[in-house]
Amino acid sequence: MSQSRTDGTEADSSAILSALGNKYSAEILCAAGTPKSAQALSEDIEIPIATCYRRIEELVNAGLLTCEGRQLSEEGRRTNIYRRTLDEIDVDFSKDRPQLSQKRRTEAKNRLQDQLRD
Repeated sequence: MSQSRTDGTEADSSAILSALGNKYSAEILCAAGTPKSAQALSEDIEIPIATCYRRIEELVNAGLLTCEGRQLSEEGRRTNIYRRTLDEIDVDFSKDRPQLSQKRRTEAKNRLQDQLRD
């Protein structure tokens, strides 16, 4: 995992903080440590599917969640599979603007976790 202080714009920080501030966003990120569909996330954290899709879109736009591909659902439909892009985020409010530090997930960690899950 790499840890980095965000060098992004104030808009990036605002998008991240806004996405994290919405109800269920943190729960979705916690549940998305392994690849999951919106339906699986909705069921895991017991939220309406429409709400889950809205939060997923916000988290993807903020760069906190990524679509890892598509797979067939039990009903035979192609569905997107999501996984979080980081394991930790710290917010420092001691400056004029919030400063974010993130521990990004590495592809090696994702592959190892996938192998342990199978």
